[in-house]
Amino acid sequence: MQSVVERSERAGYSLQSEVTLGQSHWYAAYTCANHEKRVAAQLDDRQIEHFLPLYGAVRRWSDRRIRLDLPLFPGYVFVRLALRDRLLVLQVPSLVRLVGFGGFPAALPDGEIDALRSGLANGLLAAPHSFLTVGRRVRITGGPFAGLEGILKRKRNNMRVVVSLDLIQRSVAVDG
Repeated sequence: MQSVVERSERAGYSLQSEVTLGQSHWYAAYTCANHEKRVAAQLDDRQIEHFLPLYGAVRRWSDRRIRLDLPLFPGYVFVRLALRDRLLVLQVPSLVRLVGFGGFPAALPDGEIDALRSGLANGLLAAPHSFLTVGRRVRITGGPFAGLEGILKRKRNNMRVVVSLDLIQRSVAVDG
């Protein structure tokens, strides 16, 4: 007769991972296209802690200009939950899945999301940027993004830092 430990380890998780199921972490939730705000409203209704970073953009049509708040990471909403509660999130309409590997959701570093939240709350200008992997890596030492690593990039006469979330292969450019 097999023990519970042997069966659980063959199933892809250990008893140690059972303990982590009760701890809250940030996860990236993949949504249907252009449904990020709708998913965030549903998460708010269900009282699930979430974060949808937005940035201001001006769109111009032939007869007018309008300012829109668009998702900084299109297609993603960040949720903070214990893995044992993931079913509450997966039942939200227009939410496709939690991002992970091998069918198991992967947690994002809490420091990255907390720094992103505080930076945007303090009014720093950020905009989506193509995902960068090559360039001069720097560590931000001061301000709301202190402690994060990014890639230094020059735009005109300004220096920008491109901060990347490797799990979702997305980047954000922050004016420095």
